[in-house]
Amino acid sequence: MLILHEREKLIQIIIFLAKNTLYCGKTKLFKLLYFLDFEHYMQTGRSVTGLEYSAWKMGPVPTALADEIESPEPDMAEALMFAEVPTNYGRPMLSIKPIKDFNDELFSKREKKLLEMLEQEYKNSKAEDMIEATHLENMPWDRVYNQEHSPMGLIPYAYALKANESEEMLKIIDERKEMIKAIG
Repeated sequence: MLILHEREKLIQIIIFLAKNTLYCGKTKLFKLLYFLDFEHYMQTGRSVTGLEYSAWKMGPVPTALADEIESPEPDMAEALMFAEVPTNYGRPMLSIKPIKDFNDELFSKREKKLLEMLEQEYKNSKAEDMIEATHLENMPWDRVYNQEHSPMGLIPYAYALKANESEEMLKIIDERKEMIKAIG
């Protein structure tokens, strides 16, 4: 059930971003999802989408979604249209257009605020303008790709936290696991 919930949230997030930001192609979408998930993780200790990100040369990529966009599952194909459009850079961009309206019922107030913040900050940005933000020194992508020399390596969510925050978050997670065991 949780997986279905995360799946529906992911599709709704893509609808929101495609509807509310200009130039929303695959690359921009991946960067926005990364910002959303890692910011939410810093605040709460969990991602919004449940996606895992890999450190590719041009930035963080949710590989499962990257694969699916090539051949969307029925639920995604019913909600979103993917089409290649020409660009000034010589290669086409995969444009994402919503077919369905955005439904915010699945989201917490914090998640809605983060989506709105991303919309405001990156509404008019092109993917090329966002690359630097995902490649900042000592940030999660940089740690995996440059510091650990692990191209295509998995980017741990814990890298979004400072060392002392990471230790504290792990302690809280362990305490929650113990409480869940005790309950049932």
